[in-house]
Amino acid sequence: MQLSLPLLLLLLLLLAALSPPATSHYSSSTSYPSSVSSSASEWRPARATYYAATNPRDEVGGACGYGDLVKSGYGMATVGLSETLFERGQICGACFELRCVDDLRWCIPGTSIILTATNFCAPNYGFDPDGGGHCNPPNKHFVLPIEAFGKIAIWKAGNMPVQYRRINCRREGSIRFTIDGGGIFISVLITNVAGSGDIFAVKVKGSRTGWLPMGRNWGQNWHINADLKNQALSFEVTASDKSTVTAYNVAPRNWDYGQTFEGKQFETP
Repeated sequence: MQLSLPLLLLLLLLLAALSPPATSHYSSSTSYPSSVSSSASEWRPARATYYAATNPRDEVGGACGYGDLVKSGYGMATVGLSETLFERGQICGACFELRCVDDLRWCIPGTSIILTATNFCAPNYGFDPDGGGHCNPPNKHFVLPIEAFGKIAIWKAGNMPVQYRRINCRREGSIRFTIDGGGIFISVLITNVAGSGDIFAVKVKGSRTGWLPMGRNWGQNWHINADLKNQALSFEVTASDKSTVTAYNVAPRNWDYGQTFEGKQFETP
């Protein structure tokens, strides 16, 4: 039977309507936080202030748990982040580039500084975000040591508009694992992490165990309750960009609390 042209076109339209639409399939993960891509992320607006250390103890500590920032290798190129940026400590170890903008009087033109997130700037709800509550949500705020602030702006500037972006961290040497705790409680501080810088997950393996997941204690301190004494320890470290480094036999069989060991390092593009 020969169909007329109008009837043929009508049948083709009906078939197209009944056919399922074409779909694209991709895999994604919502369990990982945002992280830097292989290239620097885009510049975003924020504000920055500084603090001046009046006591050597002011240079030690912080919400990320790194302790003495000089001994940990971070020096004064560090920054505290407001609650909106801090991500409850997940961001610890990430690297940011900051530059001063929109103020010809106080900015040092053509300069920027690279900083590591090591601390938390707590909100002060006694003030409005536009008043004295610089670190209150939803503000994106950075608090720098005066030594770092002075590289991008005149220190008299105070609360400055800046731009920031996430960048890959570049480190000398390998990832460092500092073991602490007592008995079957083991805490491991992980520092000097290249690449995305911030850690999403950690596993530990004794020479007589399989891989055991560790929990985030605070900042970049990870812990586990397990009897791992008299065993060589290996670590699997996963960064926020989902890259993983496995460092075998980082700590020898006779490791002890308070010791620091070095393992493999993330590759940085």
